[in-house]
Amino acid sequence: MTEPPSQPKAYDITHASNLKGIVAAGALRCDSTVAAAGGPNSGIGIADIKSRRRALPVRCHPGLTVGDCVPFYLCPRSIMLFVLYRGNHVQLDYRGGQDPIVHLEIDMRTAVAWAQSAPRRWAVTPRNAATVYNFDFFSDLSQLSLLNWDAIAAQDFRDPEVKEAKQAEFLLEELCPWELVSQVGVYNASTKAAAEAAIGHQPPVVVRRDWYF
Repeated sequence: MTEPPSQPKAYDITHASNLKGIVAAGALRCDSTVAAAGGPNSGIGIADIKSRRRALPVRCHPGLTVGDCVPFYLCPRSIMLFVLYRGNHVQLDYRGGQDPIVHLEIDMRTAVAWAQSAPRRWAVTPRNAATVYNFDFFSDLSQLSLLNWDAIAAQDFRDPEVKEAKQAEFLLEELCPWELVSQVGVYNASTKAAAEAAIGHQPPVVVRRDWYF
C-alpha cells in the first residue's frame, strides 16, 4: 500500500458566496456552530447527513461529535463534489453544480500543530465520518499509514471499497483559522474573480481544473 505523503494536504469545499463570511469570521466554523447561527449563506450539504453528523461521536475524543468539527477530505475532486456535480441526489437541495464550489486547502501537519497549541482536538478517520458503523478514529499522525492512499487519490471510485476509503476525513474541533488556508482552488476564471473579490489576494486563488469533474 502507498505510504502517506510527507506533507499531506486536506480540503474543505464550500460555495464561493460563503467566502466573505468565512473571512469576516476569521475561520471556518463547524456545522454545529454554523447551524446555531442560522446556516451558511449558500448551503451545499445534505441536511439529513449533517443532522446525523451532529450526533455521531468522534470515538477517540469522548464528548466530541463529528458535527462539532470542521471536516476536510484528504483529496480534491472528492466524492461529495461529484454529488454536487451530478446534482441528482434526492436529498440534495443544492442544484448549482460544481462551477461555484471552491476548495480550501490546508496542510495537515500545520493544522495539527495549531490544534495542539490552541488547544483543540483533532482526528482522522479512514472513511466518511458520518458512517454509523465507523469506530475507527485516531489522533496520531504516525497512523496515517493506516489510510488507503491509493483509494484517496483514485480517479475511478466505482469500486465500493475504493469509494469508502476515498472519503477519509480530517476533523478539527470547532474551527479552522483562515490563516491555515494555504490555497483556494477554483473551477474557472469567473469563480476565481468572485473568490478574489471576497478574500483579496491572501491566500492565492488558483484555477485548478484538475480538482474538478
